[in-house]
Formats: sequence, structure tokens, C-alpha cells
Amino acid sequence: MLKLGVIGTGWITKQFIDATQEVGGWKLTSVFSRRLEKANDFAKQFKGEAVGYRDLDTFFQEGDFDVVYIASPNSLHFSQARQAIMADKHVIVEKPACSNPSEMKVLIRLLRRKHHLFYFEAARHFHEENFKTIAQQIKKMKTVQGATLTYMKYSSHYDDFLAGKEPNVFSPVFSGGALQDLGVYLVYDAVAWFGVPIRAVYFPHKLRNGIDGKGIAILQYPGFEVTLNFGKTANSYLASEVYGMGETIWMNNAADLQKVELIDKQGNKNDITKAVTTNPMITEVKNFTAVLQSSNSLANKQLMEDWLAVAVQVNRVMYDLRQSAHINFRSDYEFR
Repeated sequence: MLKLGVIGTGWITKQFIDATQEVGGWKLTSVFSRRLEKANDFAKQFKGEAVGYRDLDTFFQEGDFDVVYIASPNSLHFSQARQAIMADKHVIVEKPACSNPSEMKVLIRLLRRKHHLFYFEAARHFHEENFKTIAQQIKKMKTVQGATLTYMKYSSHYDDFLAGKEPNVFSPVFSGGALQDLGVYLVYDAVAWFGVPIRAVYFPHKLRNGIDGKGIAILQYPGFEVTLNFGKTANSYLASEVYGMGETIWMNNAADLQKVELIDKQGNKNDITKAVTTNPMITEVKNFTAVLQSSNSLANKQLMEDWLAVAVQVNRVMYDLRQSAHINFRSDYEFR
């Protein structure tokens, strides 16, 4: 039985815990929130007797858990993951795992000293069967001529921003913005399917505080380009596509892969969609569970390293995109 501690009490944490309960082999034991009442109220939603904490040091020192799931504001991911590793806990951290490559390097160095620990970035769609199906189809293409990937969803927090407030997801202090929140899905797509680009440029629409509300990124590869279209200040219903020599891989949404089609030169459609789970976190939780339950397996350790290598590459591309657009976070200055 894997004992789980969680940092954060939002909807995404609940979805993750629901997934662990559906998969099985997990027990929620510890919940951290800045407000103890909130932590305890959240814990009561689930079976068992999870303990609430409001002090992070106490959470890590006294909490009875093996694995911590971190779903706090982006800027806190690094420090909390570092503290978890030093406390000898396995880590599952929501994307983006870190704000910049400097933070990522620190975590990698710590992990090299703790060979028995596992560290996962919770990029849920990266583990889905439809994601793998698309990767396999791309490999079959004799020539790739590019891709257009879209994920644009209006944020309820944008109304607060327009009212003069500064929610975490729209704050450079908390490493927010469209690229970090939604663009990361598309960067994962591009890096996993095509590799690391030779050049990455971002053209954002900046809000009053300099953060990006939406934008377009161009990733340049030898012989083709990949266009990423994402945002939190508008809704888009455009599909996403990968282009071959006449054939096209079509997907309803590059971050929420509910339907995938292979369209030939004549326009004939072949539905290649794999089964989709009701809870989108089920597949990643299954993968994390299998690895953690056989943590002594060299094959599982290598699997984690493979996933981590992609996370490091995604982190680098995300940083390069931000730098091209002169978008800086508070955390960037802490390593200068």
C-alpha cells in the first residue's frame, strides 16, 4: 500500500486522489494547506483518517506517507519538491515541475544522491494511449511537414484579473501565465513527438503586469515548423493536426486527446482513437503505481529516467520560449 501525502486542496488534487482510489493500492494519509481547517475539511471527503497540516516542515517530518503529490502554485513546486526529496519522499509534482532550468538542475543533483527515490512530473496526457498512438503514427510518416497544435481555454480567474486582482495563475510572482499553465501541454506534445527544436520563439499577448494571457509559439525543426496556439483569455474550438506527405493526423484537442483520426491523401478518415478514461489522470496514476510498487526494478528506474529526461527537455524549451518573449518570473532572479 502506497501512503499518499498531498500539497494543495484544489480540484486537481481531488481528481488525482480519485484516480488513486480507482486504480487501488493507495491510501491518503496526510494533507497540507496553509489553513488547517481547509486541510481537515478536504481530508474528510475521502475514506480513511488522513491528518491535516498547516506547517510544511511538520507535514514532512511527522506525516505518515511515502509519496507526495504537489499541486501548489507553480512558483512553489521547486522548493516543495526539494524539501520532499530531502525528507526521503517520492515526488509527483504537477506540471510545470519547475520555473526554469536552474531549479531543475538542483533537483536532478539531489536525485542523483538519492537513488532509491522516484520523481515524476504529472503530465497526464503524456501517459495516455492516444498520445502514444499519435507518436507511433508520426514515426510511420516518411516525411513530417509540421504541425499546428491548439489549446486555448478561458480561465475563470481572468475575470478576477480584469477586476483589478492578480490571481496566482496570472502572476509573474507565482510563475503563472498561459505558457506555463496551458502551453506546457503543447510543448510536451512537440518535444515527445518531434524532439527538441533547434529554435523556439514565442509571440505573446501580454497583460498589464507583463504576464502572457495567450500567444503563439513557433518551434523550428530541421525541415519543418510546429506552431503552438494557446491561451487563458479566450476559448478555441480548433482541432490540432500533424502533417505528412498528404496524410494528416487529426486530433480534437492537443491536450485532451478524446479523438484521433488518420486522414489519407484522398480525405478518407480512419478513426484510430484508443479507449478514453472518465478521469484523465487514471493512466498516469496506473503508470506511477506500477513503478512505485516495484521500486527495486532496474527497468522501472530506467522508465522514470526516460520520463524525467523528457521533463528536463520540456523545461528547457519552456524557458527558451519565455526568454524570447522577455517574460521573467521572480524565481528566475533567485539563481542569478
